[in-house]
Amino acid sequence: MVVVTGQNKVSGNPDDAMSSSDAEDDFQEPATPTATQAGQALPLLPQQFPEVVPLNVGGMYFTTRLSTLRRYEDTMLAAMFSGRHYIPTDAEGRYFIDRDGTYFGDILNFLRSGDLPLFFRVRSVYKEAQYYSIGPLLDNLEDIQPLKGEKVRQAFLGLMPYYKDHLERIVEIAKLRAMQRKARFAKLKVCVFKEEMPITPYECPHFNSLRFERSESETKLFEHHCEVDVSFGPWEAVADVYDLLHCIVTDLSDRGIAVDHQCIGVCDKHLINHYYCKRPIYEFKITWW
Repeated sequence: MVVVTGQNKVSGNPDDAMSSSDAEDDFQEPATPTATQAGQALPLLPQQFPEVVPLNVGGMYFTTRLSTLRRYEDTMLAAMFSGRHYIPTDAEGRYFIDRDGTYFGDILNFLRSGDLPLFFRVRSVYKEAQYYSIGPLLDNLEDIQPLKGEKVRQAFLGLMPYYKDHLERIVEIAKLRAMQRKARFAKLKVCVFKEEMPITPYECPHFNSLRFERSESETKLFEHHCEVDVSFGPWEAVADVYDLLHCIVTDLSDRGIAVDHQCIGVCDKHLINHYYCKRPIYEFKITWW
């Protein structure tokens, strides 16, 4: 029987001993690097794309030329498919974009031939064009309806800096009243007036603007707040009270809020002498369910 000892003794001869540097040289790194090491040592090469690109946009499939995606160099699509960024693929090898693909076909049609979407798709396509940063498409969409009209409408609403705040107040008051009363709907009073000065039977109705030169002290006599929940006005523009009412109802409806309104009279507050307020008061009915 041959007996083997547990360890060999190291010789005191330095020539026979292995230096620490020799030991480190003999200890090799693993042949296959870890993922972390590979990521540090081997940077990803630029991604190569085929001339015809299959796409999966949020589960919807498209096929287009690489040159179409790169049509405008300052867009997100051109950057994504420039080769500088890695685009994942699905199980079928389609390049995947994690975005709702409902309107991506409209994006491709513009990049291919400059075609614009149908009227009822303009707003949604505009939102997608913003996401993909397609400036030429944004410019074209802003020059057609309904976005063209929206720019004009916003210019009018810009005359009332607290317009959005007043809309929020209408919603909050209506919600609070409906919850307090356990009711399906809530009513509130809204004053919408274009002219700042009061209207009386003694003032000439033929003037387009009922404004008068008064001293500062006299003007203060006419300052008051109508007994309403929310008040809009005054403003200087051709658009009248009914135009602003249309804006209010439209913006509330766009938020899914059902609203009806009707004029229930005027503010009869007496100011001074024969002057009364006479601003129109509207009753808004907000239905919640």
